Amino acid sequence: MTGLFGSVFDPPHNGHLAVVHSAREHFDLARIVVLVVADPGHKDVATDASERLALARLAFPDDTVELDAHPRTVDMLRERRFDDPLFLVGADEFCDFLGWKDPNDVLELARLGVATRPGYPRDRLDRVLAELECPDRVSFFEIEPLDVASRDIRARVARGEPIDDLVPPPVAAEIARCGLYRRDG
Repeated sequence: MTGLFGSVFDPPHNGHLAVVHSAREHFDLARIVVLVVADPGHKDVATDASERLALARLAFPDDTVELDAHPRTVDMLRERRFDDPLFLVGADEFCDFLGWKDPNDVLELARLGVATRPGYPRDRLDRVLAELECPDRVSFFEIEPLDVASRDIRARVARGEPIDDLVPPPVAAEIARCGLYRRDG
């Protein structure tokens, strides 16, 4: 089984690492491919793809980290072939899954591993499952709750505040070295 974890990683943070770490243990994943979405169709990015790819490689040194040229997950899965793919998402993202391009096709091409936090409202997840053609292709696993978001990290950097507790040390060092996310940078 190959774990797939895609995001814009602008920047990658400890919450991203928690998903990968917990998924690796829960699903006994020997291989995880981290996919840095080059041009996401659903959100703006603050840095270019090459910078985000470099940051992701620092955050996930033991995993395969690749640039994903597809703005939509289903298009990537249609083009790429992975050994028994398990696409990893957070619970909040799963709650928006029905708004993805061809969500049932995503589930035909890969299973979903959904990271939940203790106390996450199960009824929100069940509403999505009820609308899917193959809800048995979705598995849930718990992660340690971390209150961190990339937008908050960018804002802290712009204000000159430390981010050492929010990102892996090599990522913090590279952000500082390159002057990323600074208002004047």
